[in-house]
Amino acid sequence: MPRVLATLSYDGAQFHGYQRQSNDRSVQGELERALRKIHKADSWRSTSSGRTDAGVHGMRQPVHFDTPLSISEERWPMALNSVLPDDIHVLRCEFVSESFHARYDAIGKEYVYHVNTSIQRNVFKRHYVHHLPKKLELDSMQKAASNLVGTHNFTSFSSPKTDVVDKVRTIYMIDIVQNGQDWTFRFIGSGFLYQMVRVLVGTLLEVGLRERQPSEIEEILQGQDRTLAGKTAPACGLYLSQVFYEQQELEAYLKKLQ
Repeated sequence: MPRVLATLSYDGAQFHGYQRQSNDRSVQGELERALRKIHKADSWRSTSSGRTDAGVHGMRQPVHFDTPLSISEERWPMALNSVLPDDIHVLRCEFVSESFHARYDAIGKEYVYHVNTSIQRNVFKRHYVHHLPKKLELDSMQKAASNLVGTHNFTSFSSPKTDVVDKVRTIYMIDIVQNGQDWTFRFIGSGFLYQMVRVLVGTLLEVGLRERQPSEIEEILQGQDRTLAGKTAPACGLYLSQVFYEQQELEAYLKKLQ
């Protein structure tokens, strides 16, 4: 049976996360409802590259599903978008091998986090940007971020609720950009633990607020204790930007950013 890889974008504000829920609205639930309708079936499963929490957004989330239908790559997005709600949009679809797996074949991911530090809160952006009306120190955050790049045990930066045993991950790049009162934190790594990016952001923000020193990062990593790191940043500012499946593509992207 042919396998389709779909790339989704979604506004996570009204979802209880990506993963299918029994009673709450989820991105996977809406996608599989659309797939059921197209296939005229009682159920139709899909597999994503990973999960996002309630309130987290997706810019390019890869999802695969199998289908017996004779629909072309070009027409699959139109078919899905015609039955999906307005807060989910399929950007593209492509046929992949039957052995392809959206989650297990991923070799890297990019997350972006947005912060605004203006005194006045923009109510129209409350679901999409973390509002923090305080002064941040860029140099200190960049120094702290440099200590996080590399291969480390990130136990201190993940939720204790995770059931993942191996907490070693590699961060290839952390980029922090200030544009007036708008801040963008970019994380590219081999993979990320449950709430890891939000804890990283929360810790870096505390450094930027001079509530902790950049030099503390090494101690936090070595301690392997969640209580040592900063607060978990709100979900609203977080976006899954993209997922990489080819090493050459990942390396080219990192080189471009550098």
